[in-house]
Amino acid sequence: MLSPINFVRQRIEKEIFNHTGITLKGVSYDMPKGDPGLFGPDSACWQVHRDFTSMLSGGFSALLLQMLHPLALAGVWDHSNFRDDMLGRLKRTAQFVAATTFGNTEDANTLIAKVRAIHEKVEGLAPDGRPYSAMDPELLSWVHVAESYSFLNARQLFFTPKLSPADQDRYFKEYAHVARELGAENVPTSVKEIEEYLQKKIPELVYDDRTAEVFQILSRPNVGNELQRFYARQAMAAAYYLLPDFAKDLYPDVSLHRQMRGIKSLKTIAPMLRWSVRNGAYARALRRLGREP
Repeated sequence: MLSPINFVRQRIEKEIFNHTGITLKGVSYDMPKGDPGLFGPDSACWQVHRDFTSMLSGGFSALLLQMLHPLALAGVWDHSNFRDDMLGRLKRTAQFVAATTFGNTEDANTLIAKVRAIHEKVEGLAPDGRPYSAMDPELLSWVHVAESYSFLNARQLFFTPKLSPADQDRYFKEYAHVARELGAENVPTSVKEIEEYLQKKIPELVYDDRTAEVFQILSRPNVGNELQRFYARQAMAAAYYLLPDFAKDLYPDVSLHRQMRGIKSLKTIAPMLRWSVRNGAYARALRRLGREP
């Protein structure tokens, strides 16, 4: 029989898994033994992507940044049901990140090929008449940069010790591999290159009616019970804080008090969540390699 403390821990862990991609099928984090995956346990990618709180807030922030590009938003708008199933979309994205980071090599490459096949069917015209394609190397680079930039910043905010400048560069260099496998080109691979890339993209970004709808959906996440919705709202407030200044200038203002309250709430809850999650992708991948979390 489980002790009361282990019962509570497992209940929390189960609830977390229900809202992440680890429950989706098709990826093994446990087998085959000894397989390091695409990056391995000593990589910067494993250190950035290991923490649930960081990745949730970073994931929300990445979405906010990505959706400022009208061609990136057009693909999501026309070819997904995110308005009716935002949690499902987030879970599938979370699975892709977890699988390509912590999954075995075969499953990671299989999922990359699957996503490429999906992208090949995503094309159309944006509201301004411009054609778009999810296989456009420039759009793929934009989506990747928004993700990696947001994941790293969230990790630095919520997890200690912080990564050194050299390890931050190593993270961008490592994770660019996935972007290139998806078809991205000229992917920036250092903090300096990422910052220069984002500055160059500013003239292409807009906040319009479509972006506003996405922002409203994310700001009022309709997930789970009231406690889970509270946690998601705090993650969104922190996600806004993580945005670069030029993106905050485009979005409606969220008070600094609201941002800091979200960060404080997440930092208060994060230790309990880390204590609860004993069988996440990171822990299972370590055991696959004969290491204990």
